[in-house]
Amino acid sequence: MRDEGRSPDLRRAACGYWRRRGLPTEAAQVVPARTGDLLLLALLAATPGRVYLPAPGPVRHRAQALLLDRAPHRLPTPAECGGVPDPFALLEAVRRDRAAGLRPGVLLLSVVDDPTGTVPPPELLHEVCEAAAGEGLVVVSDESLRDTSHDPHATVLVSPAEIPHPNGPDAQDVVVLTDPRAGHLPGAEGPQGQGAALARFSATARGASRAGAVRQVLDALDAHVGDAPAVARALEEPAELRAEAEAAARAAGRHTATLSRVVAAAGGVCRPPQAGRHVYADLEPLRPRLAARGATDAATLEAALLVRLGTGVLGGHRFGDRPRALHVRLTAAAPGAPVPEHRGGHEALARAEAALADLAGHSSTGSRR
Repeated sequence: MRDEGRSPDLRRAACGYWRRRGLPTEAAQVVPARTGDLLLLALLAATPGRVYLPAPGPVRHRAQALLLDRAPHRLPTPAECGGVPDPFALLEAVRRDRAAGLRPGVLLLSVVDDPTGTVPPPELLHEVCEAAAGEGLVVVSDESLRDTSHDPHATVLVSPAEIPHPNGPDAQDVVVLTDPRAGHLPGAEGPQGQGAALARFSATARGASRAGAVRQVLDALDAHVGDAPAVARALEEPAELRAEAEAAARAAGRHTATLSRVVAAAGGVCRPPQAGRHVYADLEPLRPRLAARGATDAATLEAALLVRLGTGVLGGHRFGDRPRALHVRLTAAAPGAPVPEHRGGHEALARAEAALADLAGHSSTGSRR
């Protein structure tokens, strides 16, 4: 394959990055691509069968499956977190698809969820991976946001690649994806927006075969990268970049915690955020009041909040959630911007508080304290 001798520094840095996270990795297991979307597209193109996704879930996951004309099967998430489907819902969906003559293929999950900002508990992730393995699914784990945990000492984050396969190590078939730019890794974007995303394949015959198939697709797409020195340096995690990443995660934690309290004060509910920059608000308890202001579903709720906030709002329908549900993702910082720890950040939270209070039909109550 054309990329075998390419990007040695990037591969070496990726190996070190994963080893520090408990995933022993050799260069032959690593496949880089120019962007995370192209890498996921190549992976799905090289892996036949139906794609299963938790809903709500990242917009880009569904988009790549649709580009291949493979409408994914969206599955409900458990009550405690996003990122993974309910394991019983997964089993039922796979069995129904098989009975209908369809071929199950891939379970695409996230160890840190966008949009909910939650992390699947290890025991739940184990159940989901065991169900997927029992049905012969390839597990693809998007771990782009794994380094955005607000409190790493309080949140246990496990990769599916760490979970033993019930049929033994030779049956392991887990692909780990990371996109340093999507994960806001400091320094991961070079000049002219240059970057790279990486996949880690299992150290098995299945993993090697799948990696080879993905390389072929990337060859056809001309989507390989060179050494991408900015990304390699970011993955090596020098002390100054590591400190910057940790500070950004702590700041995001403070802002999302405040944002979740703002949602609660307005009468909504959301899962406590554990990572990332978002909260996923459920405003169903406010349906009568919101309806009086023209917000009757996710799309009209998004529109109503955008009028008041201008940015940082996406309705749940964009993440595969039920269109009629009054669910919305709120962001603690503008896309691509550092999480502010100054006056601007507090002003953004104040605007969110005022917007939600206005929609809920009552005055702001100082819930940000």
